[in-house]
Amino acid sequence: MEVTESSALLLPFTASSVGVARRHLVSDLTEAGVGASTVTDAALVISELLSNALQHAEPLPGAGIRVAWDLDADSVRVAVSDGGGPTRPEFGEPTPTTTGGRGLRIVARLSRRWGTDSDGEGTTVWAEVLVVPLQAVAVPAVAAESGLTGGAGGRGGGRWGRVRQLSGCAQRSHLASGPAARYGSARGA
Repeated sequence: MEVTESSALLLPFTASSVGVARRHLVSDLTEAGVGASTVTDAALVISELLSNALQHAEPLPGAGIRVAWDLDADSVRVAVSDGGGPTRPEFGEPTPTTTGGRGLRIVARLSRRWGTDSDGEGTTVWAEVLVVPLQAVAVPAVAAESGLTGGAGGRGGGRWGRVRQLSGCAQRSHLASGPAARYGSARGA
């Protein structure tokens, strides 16, 4: 894993920026070889931080919002900078019937730590998501090469279903119960 990856985006202060930032983050972390659970957690954290900033803060000068992430050997630090608001970010006190107020609790649960920094330009809310090391899964070479594992007669309907080859590693497809898996087709991965 590359341990010096970082990116920063200056995006419009609008809801569509949440998806843009999330896609860039996921792409960068995936390209760097970060495991799926860390990528998913970091994507959710950045979405929550951005959504909170859009709801509770003002834009940076120039009507934007800054999103940044930095990957090191054991964590991904994500940060969202805005123009500040009337209050500092804090845990909400939602009731069972309210639809909001849970974002920072989600961030706290998925992060090893989080916090805020303020300066003359605004507020930055950041969180560090622990990088979970990838674990190797043993897949017989013949099965990985053929795209099928398990099952009697190589039909692919057995315990492991259909396997897709991704970046040199075998991964079970979520479509293992589809026609290709049931009939042992070698088409499509």
